[in-house]
Amino acid sequence: MARKVKRKAQGVRRAANSRSRASKARAAQRQSRGVVNTALSALPISQRQLQGAFLVLILAGAAFAAWLVASAAGVPTLLHQQMASTAGSAGFQMRNIDLTGVERMNRLKVYEQVMEYRGTPMPLLDLSEIRADLKQMPWVAEARVARQLPDKLVIDIEERTPHAVLVKPDRLVLIDRDGIELDPIAEKDAEGMLRISGAGAKDEIASLDQILAAAPALQPQIASAHRIGERRWNIVFKTGQILALPQGEEQASEAFIDFAKLDGLYRLLGGKATVIDLRVPDRYVLREPGRANRFSGSKESSE
Repeated sequence: MARKVKRKAQGVRRAANSRSRASKARAAQRQSRGVVNTALSALPISQRQLQGAFLVLILAGAAFAAWLVASAAGVPTLLHQQMASTAGSAGFQMRNIDLTGVERMNRLKVYEQVMEYRGTPMPLLDLSEIRADLKQMPWVAEARVARQLPDKLVIDIEERTPHAVLVKPDRLVLIDRDGIELDPIAEKDAEGMLRISGAGAKDEIASLDQILAAAPALQPQIASAHRIGERRWNIVFKTGQILALPQGEEQASEAFIDFAKLDGLYRLLGGKATVIDLRVPDRYVLREPGRANRFSGSKESSE
């Protein structure tokens, strides 16, 4: 009877391979641990310090996440309001106003503008909003606003400068160089100031200034300027005489200079001519009441 022999060679090889792989894994693990330890030992901090740094990073991340959650719930706003309320209860409320820079405008109007903030806790004062409110006032060109603890609001106003008087059908109004209407003005208070009138006149103040600056010696003798058809100016002198200027700033400036030369030659201001018309290029026309043109000639012939 034949015997069956079991073959164990394959099992032996499998076991040997398994032991070899385990040995290689342990060797790789020891090598990796050695590299990490070598790298850590090269750092200028100890392992304990490194662990502390990681702990700080973890705690900071947790704190940031908590802050995000609190912000979403409105906790910082509530905390700020609570702190402001506590400050107000301790006497840190807006009760006094230190106002500087006001010379021409009515000081009471400034106080009225900011009195709605009286009693507000100082931390809750919105300075940018107060400044914006003040700049809506016609006289205020610029405003600077600051807190002065415990209870004072400091306001420094930069006023607009009156430049002329705008003549309206029912009243006189002060305006600045930008044509901003400041305040109504009485007739007696407007004496000696340049008066302007006509549709669109206040929007052309800068242009009028350029024209009049062409002959500065004549400016003290000017009483008013009237805008005609929103196109050109008539200049009225204190003698009551009218100078009709052409359309266009450059053309009007040249005509105003020509008039200054004519007045130097013929003493037109204070003379019989009530209207000096320079609207036609290179021509001038003098008119007297009740008569035809007194004189008409070229500007070049007068030089």
